[in-house]
Amino acid sequence: MDQLPVLLGVGGVVLLASVLAVRVSIRLGLPSLLLYLGIGVVLGEAGFGIRFDNPGLTQSLGLAALVMILAEGGLTTRWSAVKPALGRGIALSTVSVVVSIAVTGAALHWLLGLDWRLALLWGAVLASTDAAAVFSVLRTAGIGKRLTGALELESGINDAPAYIAVVVLAEGTTVDWTLPLLAVYELAAGLAIGLAFGWLGGHALRRAALPATGLYPLATVAVCVVAYSSGQLLHASGLLATYVAALVLGNSRLPHRSDTLSFAEGLGWLAQIGLFVLLGLFASPGRLLDAIVPGLVAGAVVLLLARPVSVVLAMLPFRLPWREQAFLSWAGLRGAVPIVLAMIPLSQGLPGAQRLVDAVFVLVIVLTLVQGATLGPLARRLGLAKKSEPHEVEVDSAPLDELGAELLQVRIQPGSKLHGVYLSELRLPIGATISLVVRDGAGFTPQKTSRLQENDQLLVVTTSAVRDDAERRLRAVDRAGRLARWKGESGR
Repeated sequence: MDQLPVLLGVGGVVLLASVLAVRVSIRLGLPSLLLYLGIGVVLGEAGFGIRFDNPGLTQSLGLAALVMILAEGGLTTRWSAVKPALGRGIALSTVSVVVSIAVTGAALHWLLGLDWRLALLWGAVLASTDAAAVFSVLRTAGIGKRLTGALELESGINDAPAYIAVVVLAEGTTVDWTLPLLAVYELAAGLAIGLAFGWLGGHALRRAALPATGLYPLATVAVCVVAYSSGQLLHASGLLATYVAALVLGNSRLPHRSDTLSFAEGLGWLAQIGLFVLLGLFASPGRLLDAIVPGLVAGAVVLLLARPVSVVLAMLPFRLPWREQAFLSWAGLRGAVPIVLAMIPLSQGLPGAQRLVDAVFVLVIVLTLVQGATLGPLARRLGLAKKSEPHEVEVDSAPLDELGAELLQVRIQPGSKLHGVYLSELRLPIGATISLVVRDGAGFTPQKTSRLQENDQLLVVTTSAVRDDAERRLRAVDRAGRLARWKGESGR
């Protein structure tokens, strides 16, 4: 009990330092995970002397953090942004993973003298891109939606096949004709479970009359966690179930959606911070020195050979321009996921697993420095960086249960084509009306001759029956202006 204040104090200081590190990482143009790893190393045996060397606990906590990161990624991903890249994202998260494992394994078998099982295990560990690194870097890099959507889908989905491959190789499962069928079952079942929990969870949350606004975000995250555990218990891919459930929930008519997304974003940051600090604690600087050469070799193989080959083969059906393929090849960011996956064979006592873990630490640090610092300049050099696009109108809802109605809170973003539209031109469906406009901190009741402006906040009261139509009309005008209907924009 006497140590509790000290532990809480240290935890609070570490959390504050990690939050402040985000500003430093943005200025340097690097993912903040490196600074979190550094904080963990400073706290560890080479710094303040905190010793932590339990691979099993690290694996369990790492997977728990990964579930939170995938949940946040799915909840904050707009379906409209990733839908055009659905085929590319699936190809990158399946075909690319298989090719990357094979190419990396063959190259490391020859270069490092690893036996085939261990070499392919290295390939499986390194095949997965990291959701936290991809989400944090790409969403601020100014890349077009087609590439960003493909990379986000890949990072959210490819953890599942990589995890399956690592478990199979670490356990020494006999490879026969049933193995591909087992992998297909796990992925298909994980997808089905995620879709089911996402749809049922969204339906239940819309009907629930919870006594406090803060309970909706908790319930939403709980649905994602239950989707993961259900997937694992049914011998399916729990990671895929988590991401799919979160993606469905994030694009549903969730009550208090903005509060839910803010909560999920904070939870995602907390999971990232805790995970990377924990991995930094686990790292041993003395062992890492011996792992520099194999780590650099493996990093070069992944970055310069396995990733480009896997991208080219996965993108063959889509005939992408070479510039986009080059960017996809360079943007396969690695982060905590390979380190967490490397803990699986280590916790099982597989010979050579400690060398793998140490090499992955080195590889992640080097590739993050190299790729994180050059991703933006590469996109500009290839002509893929775009001017920042206006954010889509924000629509949040709260149920008015006893009235059979809902209250929508709408924020008009800068660059929205709602700017300058008269209220009479908005043409909301019968049963929906704008009851209040808040502009520059002052509210007023709008008239038909009132004109909307950027940064306005609107309160829209709508019956439950026309709620969807009202939101679609708002999104349509936001994208295409007052003549949205004539331009074929439906707002979906």
